[in-house]
Amino acid sequence: MTAARVTLDVRQSADRVWQLIGGFGSLPDWLPYITESRLSEGGRLRTLTNAEGGVIVERLEAFDETARGYTYSIVQAPFPVTGYRSTLQVVDRGGDGSRVEWSGTFTPDGVTDAEATALFEGIYRDGLAALAETLAA
Repeated sequence: MTAARVTLDVRQSADRVWQLIGGFGSLPDWLPYITESRLSEGGRLRTLTNAEGGVIVERLEAFDETARGYTYSIVQAPFPVTGYRSTLQVVDRGGDGSRVEWSGTFTPDGVTDAEATALFEGIYRDGLAALAETLAA
């Protein structure tokens, strides 16, 4: 398995950040690349549509309101990996705000470990940059 991880430190409280990103269907609220999120199977499956009309289907594997995090897997996506599992978490840094951690593990399929890692690090970095912009607005 290969892994990717990106973090973002923000001045906002962990509770405020979690309120924005903690819903499994909330990606369109802070990630402009995702234009639609439809929940099904009691909120455990999300079907995402990106800006180009592509579809990604993800399954909620674990959700922890107290720890402000959730883990999901990819059911269907155009990414060159298998066994994808990712966690999005908000960590309280006390008076210093909070840290958002986005990480994933996966097995590259048809690409090198470095290429797959670079792909997801780019997705996470761009996503967290969009989150920072949303929080600053």
